Amino acid sequence: MADETLTNRPEQSMPDKEIDLLDLARKLWAGRRRILKWCGIGALVGIIVAFSIPKEYSVTVKLAPEISNSKQSMGGLGDLAAMAGLNVGNMTSNDAVSPTLYPDIVESVPFAAELFDVQVSDRKGKLQTTVYDYLTEHIRRPWWGVVFSAPFRFIGWTMSLFKEKEQAGRGKTDPFRLTAKENMAVKALNERISCMVDKKTSVISLTVTMQDPLIAATLTDTVMLNLQNYITEYRTNKARRDFDFTQKLYEEAQAAYYTAQSKYARYMDANQNIVRRSVRTEQERLQNEMTLNYNLYNQMAQQLQMAKAKVQEVTPAYVVLQPATVPLRAAKPSKMVILVGFIFLFGVAASVLTLFGGEVASRFKKEESQENL
Repeated sequence: MADETLTNRPEQSMPDKEIDLLDLARKLWAGRRRILKWCGIGALVGIIVAFSIPKEYSVTVKLAPEISNSKQSMGGLGDLAAMAGLNVGNMTSNDAVSPTLYPDIVESVPFAAELFDVQVSDRKGKLQTTVYDYLTEHIRRPWWGVVFSAPFRFIGWTMSLFKEKEQAGRGKTDPFRLTAKENMAVKALNERISCMVDKKTSVISLTVTMQDPLIAATLTDTVMLNLQNYITEYRTNKARRDFDFTQKLYEEAQAAYYTAQSKYARYMDANQNIVRRSVRTEQERLQNEMTLNYNLYNQMAQQLQMAKAKVQEVTPAYVVLQPATVPLRAAKPSKMVILVGFIFLFGVAASVLTLFGGEVASRFKKEESQENL
């Protein structure tokens, strides 16, 4: 008998669950007007929010840097490492700035400060300014952001009345000592510029997001060029210093050779048809000195050409896989996603209120009546 009662318990609990689900469905159907009304309000709020957020345009460029042949020198180990997703070229290279460090370079303060004075103009041609002025004065915000920040802006304006007025115009940016406004501009650039590196292929992806498509494309192209110049300057630094030193030695050797050549020519012109031994001895000495300086001059000329070729050899080459183009559509906000999200949230809130609002209100009334008694 006990076994029969145990086996019958699940069968008795199933109808109760079905009745509860049916009861919930009846409540939702009874409150369908409220739910639809709240969904309509959510749609209205979603439309207001979606059209209040300024449009943002994103531009992405992709670069393929020059990769050394170190993987080939390692033989089969290079292929195994490539299959495991490791870039052996970056691990075995003597170059301190590998592609994995490019995001840190883009986010650095000196790199961002170099972009402050870049001239940009909007798509309509009405705005022509610098990146710094665009970030600090022309970035649009939603209306609620303006409302919430109004008290803080008023406090800042009040405090500025008691401070000394700043000099007109912004001087040269000092990355070592930024002003509060310049620091805000650096943070804004870091939020709007992103750099990603594929560890397997070393392909560099630079993305810039701005509120104007032409400004986004212009700044993306500038960031790409600045990054290339930074890496090129670093990698060719030693070779260029060696070239400058060789150039200096070449010029000194050239001047010494020309001086010895002039001395020898003047002496020969002054002592023609003279057969004295002392004259011949001095002639041989000047000729040997001229020959020695010529050999040194010729050697330095060869070394200068080698140093020039070395600079060209260590200069990195980049292949632009995807250049910067002016986008036609905004990357964000997605108005449809915002609209559907608000409709869903308001619909869920209305459903919860329909299902459990009456019970919560009745319990609250009972607690109040008991407290009054």
